Amino acid sequence: MEWLYLAVAILLEVASTLSLRVAAAGRRRWYAVVVPGYVASFLLLSLALHEGMGIGVAYGIWTAIGVALTAVLSRVLFAEPLTTTMLVGIALIAAGVVLLEAADPDAESALLPGSSADSRYVRAAESALLTGSNADSPGITGRRGYGC
Repeated sequence: MEWLYLAVAILLEVASTLSLRVAAAGRRRWYAVVVPGYVASFLLLSLALHEGMGIGVAYGIWTAIGVALTAVLSRVLFAEPLTTTMLVGIALIAAGVVLLEAADPDAESALLPGSSADSRYVRAAESALLTGSNADSPGITGRRGYGC
């Protein structure tokens, strides 16, 4: 389900960005589409994260596909330039996303202080960030590197 949330978030973000282009060109009514579209996009991105998708993967894919689609669609809809250099940049972004996806999911948790495939600290930190409290999160009070 997290992939569906992410896909819709990407489409809403691209639609909002293209609507922003229309609104900035003088059709001010399009601003009514821009803000709700961005808000809905962020909400769906947060749902994808809540369902268990990693932030590095989710945000990487969200921004990469958003940039690529926006560049291509702005060429089609607004006759904006899409140069060879820009296409190479899009290809490099796509390659970066593939590398993010191919990465070992346990590699990120190994970077956290004091962890060795023990994700309870990560879950506790996520809980503390979501609830604003770490009273129910033994093991992270006073630990460095979690922002709590």
